[in-house]
Amino acid sequence: MHDGFIYSLVLSGARAGSTLTPEELETWDPTDGLIWIHLRYRHKKARHWVLNSGLNKVESDALLAQDTRPRAVLAGEGVLLALRGVNLNPNSAPEDMVAVRIYADKQRIISTCDRELLSVKDVAELIMEGAGPTTTGDFIVAVCERLTTRKVDFIDTLEEQLSDLEEQVVSGNVKDLRTDIAELRRQTVALRRYLGPQKEAFAKMLSDQFVLFNEPERLKMRETTDKLIRTIEDLDALRDRANVTQEELLSQQSEQLNKRLYFLSLVSAIFLPLGFLTGLLGVNIGGIPGADNTWAFATFCGILISLVALQMALFYRFKWL
Repeated sequence: MHDGFIYSLVLSGARAGSTLTPEELETWDPTDGLIWIHLRYRHKKARHWVLNSGLNKVESDALLAQDTRPRAVLAGEGVLLALRGVNLNPNSAPEDMVAVRIYADKQRIISTCDRELLSVKDVAELIMEGAGPTTTGDFIVAVCERLTTRKVDFIDTLEEQLSDLEEQVVSGNVKDLRTDIAELRRQTVALRRYLGPQKEAFAKMLSDQFVLFNEPERLKMRETTDKLIRTIEDLDALRDRANVTQEELLSQQSEQLNKRLYFLSLVSAIFLPLGFLTGLLGVNIGGIPGADNTWAFATFCGILISLVALQMALFYRFKWL
């Protein structure tokens, strides 16, 4: 499809799985089957189509909004959904979650996005293969289930990364780990920002007021909601582990710094009296002891060595070394 139309598919009826042309879309009758129109909302013609699709202002504005938080709102006989999925597009940050907006009733489904969402693409491919959802409720469940599954997969990947970081911290190989752990923490915070509202949206769809689900679809949606809840719990646990790992890393770095400062303090303590004596005897005035004695320098070096030995003995006795 062109002009901002990504998919225009028939979900049920004699032409289930087929793609509608713009002309067929304009003349399509709801009795011919359930249709799904997926648009790129920034495209001028797609926006024009939404504004002239028969939706009221609240519904069309929701489909064309740029900034959205996950939510589910009843809209007459239909529902407005704003959902978020992990961004798995090339050269993209997965935690930069992609928004999909959906208006759905029993006759049609209209969805919009700005960037490609693989979960939506999966559902479209199933429909074109003839194995996709055939009802509005089944479509919503299919999208929500795939969005949640990809979040689970991404969090599993984060967990593996954190396990590697924890192992490196325990082994003492802490070079450049601070940046890696901070990045992982940032990803968990960015994900958590949207998962909480998305859980609330899923829970709202399970209410009795949501009439688009039949009983089997409601059970599937409940399982998807439970999976999302477990995902959020895993994400919270991952964030706590990242915090503990960062604290352990900071503790190790602080301990290493303290050891270096302690060593420098001992070196300073050793050379402080030596520096005092050499500075005192290096004064360029008359009366310096041993100035005319050929053995004075060797004697002085011996005194310095003895002083160092005495200091080392005292350090060992007081367990400073």
